[in-house]
Amino acid sequence: LAGEILYQARQPMVSLGPAVAALPPGGFLQAVPQAEAAMAQSALEAMAGAGRIADLFCGLGTFTFRLAGLAPVLAADADERAIEALKRAAGTAAGLKSITAQTRDLYRRPVLAEELKHVDAVLFDPPRAGAADQARQIALSSAAVAVGVSCDAASFARDARILAEGGFKLEHVRLIDQFLWSPHVELVGVFRR
Repeated sequence: LAGEILYQARQPMVSLGPAVAALPPGGFLQAVPQAEAAMAQSALEAMAGAGRIADLFCGLGTFTFRLAGLAPVLAADADERAIEALKRAAGTAAGLKSITAQTRDLYRRPVLAEELKHVDAVLFDPPRAGAADQARQIALSSAAVAVGVSCDAASFARDARILAEGGFKLEHVRLIDQFLWSPHVELVGVFRR
């Protein structure tokens, strides 16, 4: 009720790639597990060979844990409960590279290009409003690969334009229709310098 648990028989748990996380109240999940897996596969393919990855608007770690199989990950999101659950879940999966998770409002305080100087690849999966300020910082960074995930074509197009103006080229966009009986689709765009 109003974000507080009144009664809970057992903690809901969710598998996120190789990790198992406790789902906090109000936690965000993708609508369809197969769609989530397809989006994650697109990101993994695009980021293969990266030495360090940033996962921005990471939420509970939908992409974080899979990406940590490739390289160390900096994960950031404004949802404090999700970040705490992500930190706890990091210990449930063996063989992952390090995950540094931080609670950070990326709309008010985006991760700056300077903070991304040792990052080779950036994934950003913002809410429907997109991530214009964060996209500007990614464009100014030295990252070679950016993967944008979006459920809104208009904000995706705006953020893609910002990346293109910063030297990225849109390699491809994958459309994933996980919202049955709805005109909405999920987009995964891969950008390279």
